[in-house]
Amino acid sequence: MYKIIISIFFSAVFFPVSAQRISIEEYVEQYKEVAMDEMKRSGVPAAITLAQGILESESGNSELVKRSNNHFGIKCKSTWTGETVSHDDDENGECFRAYNNAVESYRDHSNFLKANERYRSLFDLDPVDYEEWAKGLKKAGYATNPKYPALLIQYIQRYELQQYSLAALGQGPKMDVAKAAGNGILPGNSKPENVVSENTDAVIPGDPGKVIRMNDIKCVFVTSGTSLLAVANKNNISLNKIMEFNELTGEGLLTKDQYIYLHKKSKAGTREFYIVQSGETVYDIAQLAGIQLKYLLEYNSIQSGVKLSPGTKLFLQPGFKSVVNTLEDPKTKIHLVAAKEGLYAIAKAYKVSIQELIEWNKLESDDLKIGQEIIISK
Repeated sequence: MYKIIISIFFSAVFFPVSAQRISIEEYVEQYKEVAMDEMKRSGVPAAITLAQGILESESGNSELVKRSNNHFGIKCKSTWTGETVSHDDDENGECFRAYNNAVESYRDHSNFLKANERYRSLFDLDPVDYEEWAKGLKKAGYATNPKYPALLIQYIQRYELQQYSLAALGQGPKMDVAKAAGNGILPGNSKPENVVSENTDAVIPGDPGKVIRMNDIKCVFVTSGTSLLAVANKNNISLNKIMEFNELTGEGLLTKDQYIYLHKKSKAGTREFYIVQSGETVYDIAQLAGIQLKYLLEYNSIQSGVKLSPGTKLFLQPGFKSVVNTLEDPKTKIHLVAAKEGLYAIAKAYKVSIQELIEWNKLESDDLKIGQEIIISK
């Protein structure tokens, strides 16, 4: 009888743990935004990054990941000065890099490829040519497994990872924000959060009337012509509160498709910035990002009602020095470098080449400083 009780106890304790393995689909949802951010910063294709993360980390379930947050199996090497762990790989007790979180691992992975001479040829490849990137990684010695390229390609094709490379380049289809908000779990956060795309229309249709979360705030997608009072009644909130939460002055019918928040919006977004699309207003972006309008205006030193030029970078968080292009001043030719921003991202934002930026600014390296002035047109 005692043995039976012990057996039941261990089953109750350890079965839930074994059931907590992350699926590949869950892994992709959790880290796709990080991979796209890194592609914009460094040029490493998001599809390749995600496929490597799936393979190297067993989609986030490997013992190495659990002990060190190392998603890419990067060993210490002589240049590493950070934390380390000992792990059995090709040999027993090898030295691997350790990170505080997954985002640090993804960032170091990009830096590792960019800084290493043997991977330099990869950055001459088309960033959407994932097959050549996969083969190039194996050829450069990233992995010893002869099937490494085929495995990466298989993951990219089976789980449609190429869409994230295209989205990072602004070539992909619109993101389904309702789906992202319902499923997108960002690193280090157990709650669904909105993922604000940098290249979308002002409003991305969700499931009308369904309560979702944007920037961790409950909201519903509402179509043009809907009565605010009807939205308030359906969600058991007063009309005055609906108007206050969404910074609206008129209480009639909505004149455009938009998200209506059921609680007060946040003071900052989940991402650093948003790239303005044609026809978008500051209010549109505040609603899309789940930010109070007054803070969005404050972060970017602009007035309510200003008309923004497409391609303008609006900061969603405090602490950045902003240069905003308005339609009244479309000829601004200087860009101020933001935190974590590289030449690749700047070149993509202004549709110029990295080589042109280097020549125009007489740069000797691609290391940029926050607040540095960069000429972005000849």
